[in-house]
Amino acid sequence: MKGKTVNDDVTQYINKTQPWQIDVCEKLRAMIDETIPGVEERLQYGKPHYFKNGHHAAVIAVAKSKVSFMVFNAADIPEVKGFLRAMGNGERKTVDITEGQDVDYGTLAGFLGKTTAAL
Repeated sequence: MKGKTVNDDVTQYINKTQPWQIDVCEKLRAMIDETIPGVEERLQYGKPHYFKNGHHAAVIAVAKSKVSFMVFNAADIPEVKGFLRAMGNGERKTVDITEGQDVDYGTLAGFLGKTTAAL
């Protein structure tokens, strides 16, 4: 990854998952790194968390059959039926990625860029 020091705890978290999940996580990780200048990566609450200027920006969470990618500060990002869903009061939005699914990382980067622009 070009922009920051890779957190070994996050690497270990990712490497314990299924091969397809490792691929998705590494692509998400690279997309986050490219989208958020100076992003900080660390394992928090047992999951990879990403911060910009000390503020939560995103989380990657791996479950048995999916990888979830959540962005914070997303109240202004509309839900996309079947793709992007609101969590709680809508301040957080989540995408669930399953094995074999085509993922538009460019669209995810666009969401992340909008949600972190003011941080």
